[in-house]
Amino acid sequence: MASSFQPYQASMLALGQAPSVIRETFEYGNRRAAEIGRENVFDFSLGNPSVPAPASVDDSICRLIGDTDSVLLHGYTSAVGAEPTRSAIAADINKRFAAGISASDIYMTCGAAASLTVTLHAVLCPGDTCMTFAPFFPEYRVFVEAANASLTVVPADLDSFQMNLDAFAQLITPQTKAVIINTPNNPTGVVYTEENLRRFCDILRAKEQEFGHPIYLIADEPYRELVYDAETVVPYLPNLYDNTFVCYSYSKSLSLPGERIGYIVVSPKMQDARLVYAAVCGSGRALGFVCAPSLMQRVVAENLGKTADLSVYQRNRDMLYQALTEYGYRCIYPDGAFYLWVQALEADANAFCMKAREFELLLVPSDSFGCEGFIRIAYCVTTEMIERSLPAFKKLAEAYGK
Repeated sequence: MASSFQPYQASMLALGQAPSVIRETFEYGNRRAAEIGRENVFDFSLGNPSVPAPASVDDSICRLIGDTDSVLLHGYTSAVGAEPTRSAIAADINKRFAAGISASDIYMTCGAAASLTVTLHAVLCPGDTCMTFAPFFPEYRVFVEAANASLTVVPADLDSFQMNLDAFAQLITPQTKAVIINTPNNPTGVVYTEENLRRFCDILRAKEQEFGHPIYLIADEPYRELVYDAETVVPYLPNLYDNTFVCYSYSKSLSLPGERIGYIVVSPKMQDARLVYAAVCGSGRALGFVCAPSLMQRVVAENLGKTADLSVYQRNRDMLYQALTEYGYRCIYPDGAFYLWVQALEADANAFCMKAREFELLLVPSDSFGCEGFIRIAYCVTTEMIERSLPAFKKLAEAYGK
């Protein structure tokens, strides 16, 4: 008699057997470095902060370990996060944005990925649609589909890479439950303008009225502090639209990606905010994302408002943008994050990235970001590596007749 037993879930097997192009490129770089020396490989694949955490972070860790009872320091906090940490974060948000946030609106998480997955599982139901704008972080699709919903991708505005709002207004449907946006954006580095964001929120409000149900805005904000020009403003989205979640991580601002610490804000102005917050708590419980790392909760509470040395990223951006533009590449100017979005010198971005490997340049093609014909360069690397890589970028351009 045939058995229906399955030893594993097919969809999980497929994910495990299809690693992201970003990770594949990174692992290729490791293999290539072992063959010819790391100094001869120019790996721009991974968005891994290259600037050390502020000295105050290390100071906090050392003092907390030295002065705090070990059982208390490393023990469980409340499932939603330690109240002193949540209160400190709320006070910092209110100081900067006058947003009316309280500790009871904040849920501490293991970084931005946990923030997004917890939020999506809290609000999405089978048959729902979540939307996002191309180009977008590829894991959005994984997170949404794991929550038994479908992802609708709004095509990119290939001129400005602001949100394509005309297309968005055409694609949104009554099945749309949520929209994820990411500014400063990974992979382009573009910061959405306040005008663009206000028009977007106006569309959401109109569609809520038309459809008769809330549409949740999920603001993915790990790069909020990574802006380099004084005139660049990143509005706080709960102040523009009531039904907003903020999914935040300290991975980029404090250079703590391996510590997995962040939070969710459920706007107190959200419809049925307390019930939605309870759903977030239930989602965190079901997914096993309760009690974010205790030590790191204390550390970030002591370092609010601080960042790693962002001037290094700004210097890298300016050097790379200027040089590549001079060599004949079309580069989208990045106001923030630490990525440069560059049009490939042939229609097939994957083929272009393979050609770049001949010059030991490891670049990420744009296809998995939902936009063809571009590449992402992560310039969160040493300035010296960028300097060494420039002749290779020039030779690559010359190979295409530039």
